[in-house]
Amino acid sequence: MKKTNIQIRETKSDDFNDIMIVEERAFGYVKEAQLTADLLKDNTAKPILSLLALNGKQAIGHILFTRVYIDEMDIKQPLMHILAPLAVIPEYQKQGIGGLLIKEGLRILAERGTEMVFVLGHMDYYPKFGFIPDAKKLGFSAPFPIPSEYSNAWMVQSLNPKGFIMDKGNVICCDKLNKEEHWRE
Repeated sequence: MKKTNIQIRETKSDDFNDIMIVEERAFGYVKEAQLTADLLKDNTAKPILSLLALNGKQAIGHILFTRVYIDEMDIKQPLMHILAPLAVIPEYQKQGIGGLLIKEGLRILAERGTEMVFVLGHMDYYPKFGFIPDAKKLGFSAPFPIPSEYSNAWMVQSLNPKGFIMDKGNVICCDKLNKEEHWRE
């Protein structure tokens, strides 16, 4: 498939079915779609940023950023988010759609004052977009232990021009993502 008319925009409530289709097709199973549905409904995930990539009217990609905290859920903490999940339907993969979603998401989050963004993901992919591998070495532990051979998969990026000025500690995700089952391969 050729990228011709790719648009990225924030999702609306009537995009829910398109989001579910993208998540199921991208991953080939329902688990990620169910997690996405749960995250979209989780009040502890707010403020969220949910973006849809469209080719014409067809939904072809989705990215979700949900709120995280350091050490305790305190709404007085500066904004921080985690990227999970990122999904592109198979016939549009390896064409830069995921990168467009990541870049637009980071741009919007920076505009809205998000200080840092975390991701647990592919060690060769996310650093292309400014994520620093092994966030634990920078003082930001994942919600659940990451085996040492995958430590570089736990990544962070500062969106603050001054860099990492936040207190270090353990990252706490929203209720639906703060479960050990989401932190194992």
